Amino acid sequence: MLIHPWDAPRDDAEWQQWLAGHDFGQLAVNGLPGEPPHVQPLHFAYDAGRREVVSHLARPNPLWPALEAGPDVLLSVVDDYVFVPGPWQAAPDVPPEHGTPTSLYTAVQLRCRAQVVDDPAEKAALLNRQVDHFQPRGGSARAAAGEAPYGRMLAGIRGLRLQVTDVRAKFKYANHKPAEVRDRIAAGLAARGGPGDARARDHLLRRQEA
Repeated sequence: MLIHPWDAPRDDAEWQQWLAGHDFGQLAVNGLPGEPPHVQPLHFAYDAGRREVVSHLARPNPLWPALEAGPDVLLSVVDDYVFVPGPWQAAPDVPPEHGTPTSLYTAVQLRCRAQVVDDPAEKAALLNRQVDHFQPRGGSARAAAGEAPYGRMLAGIRGLRLQVTDVRAKFKYANHKPAEVRDRIAAGLAARGGPGDARARDHLLRRQEA
């Protein structure tokens, strides 16, 4: 992922705060020799204190042999994306039709070292951590090895611990453009009001003020 200096996060807190509100991404695993990479959509829970991601997948998933052969993986999360029409991007001294269309988005990529979890008790603990994240108000029984209602289901999954070794983050919101162009993009997003426009506009204005 190309990250220009003007798209880089201001500090670690910027991407950490953004990632705290996101828990769905795509896990990329190098394929075995002669095979393409595996790209697996998945829910996950990120523990910033431990710099660890936890998740699980079905045991029949075809990525397991590749992951065990190459445990260095990449978890990619992208959101707050919009399309920007060319006229919004036109420089002040050129006709609107000469503007270049582009996209705005936030992307965080976590490079990780994967550990597969097969012990039933460890899998149960991992699942409970995930449920605590996604269902903080509870409502589901706790998973426990050998105990109903989920004990028998543990054999059908494998757990994943992903130790984060590096982070690359990008906030692409026209920070290098003149103020007049940024203001025009912000006004266009507000007027259009499409999916993601409000969040993208918030990022644009926030980073402009910073």
